[in-house]
Amino acid sequence: MRRNVAESRLGVLGGTFDPVHLGHLIIAEWVREKLSLSKVLFVPAGQPWVKEGIQISPGEHRLEMVRLATASNPNFEVSTLDLERPGPTYSLDTIVGLQERLGAGASLHFIAGLDALAGLASWREPRRLVESCQVVGVRRPGHEELDWRSLEAAVPKASQRIMVVDAPLIDISATDIRMRVARGLSIRYLVPDAVERYMAQHRLYV
Repeated sequence: MRRNVAESRLGVLGGTFDPVHLGHLIIAEWVREKLSLSKVLFVPAGQPWVKEGIQISPGEHRLEMVRLATASNPNFEVSTLDLERPGPTYSLDTIVGLQERLGAGASLHFIAGLDALAGLASWREPRRLVESCQVVGVRRPGHEELDWRSLEAAVPKASQRIMVVDAPLIDISATDIRMRVARGLSIRYLVPDAVERYMAQHRLYV
């Protein structure tokens, strides 16, 4: 997965993707275009540390849904890095692993919602994470600003390493999608059609 200089500006969007939905795709494309990134890598988590002890769908299903969701966009790619690694998935490990695979020339832009970044201080080695890549915070409904004073107290110079970008405030959640499927409600326009068909075929979330 080594790239030339022209392809060195890469977005990294990690997540459980249980399931991947249109909100993920919109944010990825919006940030890619706004920051002139060559690609956005979708990195499905193995076992997210924040969900340790919580049952999630098998990795092969989540991976296939991400592949189906991103197939039509040549600027999106899927990495199996975190699914291949045993144990809890941490964002720092994702970034370090990608840097090892891609080489020193790759400029990684780690994309996360401000709702997630609000808890950055509790992540594994947050200072090392923000020093290892460009962190891109995306505004989310109800989470449109960061408490920079508190964040700086826990993660020095965080404000210098986190770039906040505007994106459409689309309130779609994987939790809501799973609940709707379980109740037999429509999820049309919440996930790509191919993902909806895959979910029905494998009876996910019913």
